[in-house]
This record gives sequence, structure tokens and C-alpha cells, in this order.
Amino acid sequence: MPARQTKPQTSKPRARRQTSEARPYHHGDLRRVLIDAALQLAAEGAEVSVREAARRAAVSPGAPFRHFPNRDALMAAVAEEAQRRFRAEIEAALAEAPSADPLARFRAFGIAYVRWAIRNPAHFEIISTGRYFAHGSSAELTRDNAELVALTERMLAEAAEQGLLRSTDLKRILIAARALIYGFARMNLDGHCPRWGLAEDEIERMAEGVIDLFIAGIAKH
Repeated sequence: MPARQTKPQTSKPRARRQTSEARPYHHGDLRRVLIDAALQLAAEGAEVSVREAARRAAVSPGAPFRHFPNRDALMAAVAEEAQRRFRAEIEAALAEAPSADPLARFRAFGIAYVRWAIRNPAHFEIISTGRYFAHGSSAELTRDNAELVALTERMLAEAAEQGLLRSTDLKRILIAARALIYGFARMNLDGHCPRWGLAEDEIERMAEGVIDLFIAGIAKH
């Protein structure tokens, strides 16, 4: 009786274990996503934390700590990114202003400042107040703010050198300019504009008007 033929045994490939080590989480730019998540939380008025940013970004709670060891580090990164965008807006406006006219450049600076603050309230809140973290802990933010102040001083100093200003008290003019531009931006952010009869679509035009009024007040006629 012939021996019974058996099919050759073929080994089945072993199922690959689906572990976190076998399939590590990869994010295109986790740092960027966490910054955006923190900004969104701030815009909503929610408490910002590294873990909450991780939850919003749909990553494991421990993943963000490779980039941001604590909340202050996260908020510093958010503020630095906001400041970069703010500077880009100002530089774009100054590039279109007449280089030989310091008051025209100052006007472009002021309008760009207020317009950006109006259109990016959460960003502006983060870079303009100490509500979220101590600004002095970020060397980049401190340096950038100092550069903006120096830029404003140079524009006004050039205007004085050209005999365009009624007063030579540059410090007083600089502080008045800061109070006007920053103050208008805060009025809008804090919800005061409707109390003064300003509809939402009128705020930017009014900002231009008050900056023009300020320049008319400091300029020689």
C-alpha cells in the first residue's frame, strides 16, 4: 500500500505585534502643532497647559515634553512665534512706506501694529501681557521688543532731525505714541470699542483716523 502523501508544511508568517515600539508615532511638526494648539486654547479663553495642548493635538500626554518641559517653555514659544508674525506685518508695511519720510513710516508702523492686534487678538494678548508667562524669561522676546522700541525712536529722531516735529521732547512723543497705539489695540481687545459706538467694520478705519490725528498734532504745519 503506497504511503499516504502529505502536503508539504508551509510556515505562516508570524503576525507582527502592533506595539508602540513597532509603530512609533510620527508627526510632521509636533512642535508647531503644539504651539498652534496652545494658541487656540488661549483664543478660547481656556487654561493653557502642555498636557491640554497635547490632548488638543491628539498626541500622547508625554510626547510634548520632549519639546516643552513645562508650560512656561510652551508659552514662550507661542509668544516668540506670535512676535515673529507681528514683526513680519510691520516690516511689510514699512517696505511700502516712503523711506525718506519718517512720519509716513511711523504712520505705516502704527497702522500695521493696530491692524495686526485687531486681527490676531489671541496672539496680541500673549505678547502684550504677562498673563500667560513671564516675558523676561524669553531672551528672544525681550530682544525683539527692544528692537521695535528702537525702531520707533529712530523714526521720530529722523523726523526731529528733518525739522518735522513741533516739539524736541522725543521721550514724551515716544511715550504718547506708545500710549495711543497700544491703548487703541487694548481698547479693542478688551471690548471697549462698542461702548464708543464703533461697529466691528469701523474699528480699523478709526484706528487710521486717530493715528493721523496724532501725527497732525506732533507735526509742524
